[in-house]
Amino acid sequence: MTVLVTGAAGFIGFHVSQALLNRGEKVIGLDNLNNYYDVNLKLSRLALLEHPHFQFHKLDLSDRRGIESLFSEHQPDRVVHLAAQAGVRYSIQNPHTYVDSNIIGFLHILEGCRACNVKHLVFASSSSVYGANRLMPFSVHHNVDHP
Repeated sequence: MTVLVTGAAGFIGFHVSQALLNRGEKVIGLDNLNNYYDVNLKLSRLALLEHPHFQFHKLDLSDRRGIESLFSEHQPDRVVHLAAQAGVRYSIQNPHTYVDSNIIGFLHILEGCRACNVKHLVFASSSSVYGANRLMPFSVHHNVDHP
C-alpha cells in the first residue's frame, strides 16, 4: 500500500511516516519545509526517515500543478493529511499564508484524492481548536466553540 503523508517533516508526520514504514508500507512524504518551525529539526527528522520505501517531495500545498503531478505519479491508496500553516497569532498578520495552505492547499489534497480514487483520507486538526479550554488533557468531548 502507498500512503501519502503531508507534513512528513513535522513532529506528528514524522512519527506517522516512521510507523507506516515499520509496518511495511510505501510512504510518500510531502512538506514545504517552511521556517515557521526549525528547518534543521525538520531536516533531521527526514534524515531519520531514510528508507527504501520512503520518498520525500518538497512541495507546497498551494502548488496545484505540483500536487496534481504528485498524485498522478504515485497514485496513493491512502492519504494522511497533517500539513498546515500553524500558529493562530501568525494568521492575523499573514492571513493569505493561511488561506493558501489551509484552505486552498486542502482543496488540492481533496481533489487529488478524488482524481486518484484514494480509498481513505485521514485529516487531523491542531490543538488550537480547543482555544481557551483549560481542561487537560484535551478531549474530543470538550466544547470547541471558542477556538
